[in-house]
Amino acid sequence: MNQKQMIVLLAGPTASGKSKIAVQLSKALNGEIINADSMQVYKELKVLTSRPFFSDKRNIKHHLYGIVSVKKKFSTGVWLKFAIKKIKLILNKKKVPILVGGTGLYFKALVDGLTKIPNIPKKIRKKIIKHHQKIGQKKFYLELLKLDPQVKDFVSETDSQRSMRAYEVKQYTKKSLYDWTKSTKPVLDSNLFKKFFVNPQKDFLLKQINSRVNGMLKEGAKKEVKNFLKMKISPELSANKVIGIRELKDYLEKKLTLDEVKSLIRIRTRQYAKRQFTWARGKMSSWHSINPKNYKYILDKIIN
Repeated sequence: MNQKQMIVLLAGPTASGKSKIAVQLSKALNGEIINADSMQVYKELKVLTSRPFFSDKRNIKHHLYGIVSVKKKFSTGVWLKFAIKKIKLILNKKKVPILVGGTGLYFKALVDGLTKIPNIPKKIRKKIIKHHQKIGQKKFYLELLKLDPQVKDFVSETDSQRSMRAYEVKQYTKKSLYDWTKSTKPVLDSNLFKKFFVNPQKDFLLKQINSRVNGMLKEGAKKEVKNFLKMKISPELSANKVIGIRELKDYLEKKLTLDEVKSLIRIRTRQYAKRQFTWARGKMSSWHSINPKNYKYILDKIIN
């Protein structure tokens, strides 16, 4: 299929079937897939993060999967730099870049640009984190609004990470995070983006999550967690947030049964999916909503 230059963005909640759709689209559009999931960048956590397996990757080039160790920091800014480079290379080959994942911030950075805020000194960051831990998110958010009222409709009252970020930015730069973001511009031409959000029915998603959890445990999730724990990485690193690590650690220490582990992973995965839906309602309302069983809808939208 010969198409004009475009960049396909395929977002959606965990376990919604995004990777499968991306492969189908790649075949139809002569495309290459770029990872836009912050957990699938880790080399050592293939099973727990449901990274595409070899069978999914056959004849289709996949980029930015398993590119960094869990021992390393990996930010949205680093991902954006890598992603833009890959997108340009794929476009130069007259092919279609298809970005797929569930990390809303990655897509936001790509579409809207990434705010270039001066580096905040570690001393200030640690002080703010300590203060947040002491008083809790609810009181901290109220303090943030006093310090920077502009972020009221910009930072959710339940988003502790973004609340601390807004607080440190205002305190250090004397300028609101809202103002920094407002002046940000994207690197790529926004007219190239074709934006889709995979929006599965609840019953379908729950079934997929249950199936995924069972599959993980059969495919070596316990071994992955054993190896992860041996590395003794810093608790501050993002890899610790991968769902299943905490639960399987407790299982290995005989604090939980395997059935309890499965139940807890399912619950946390459903909670994560719910947060992804919430993000999409707030930040992706203009994106085309698609049923995971009908990838041809995307082709129709692209063609027409």
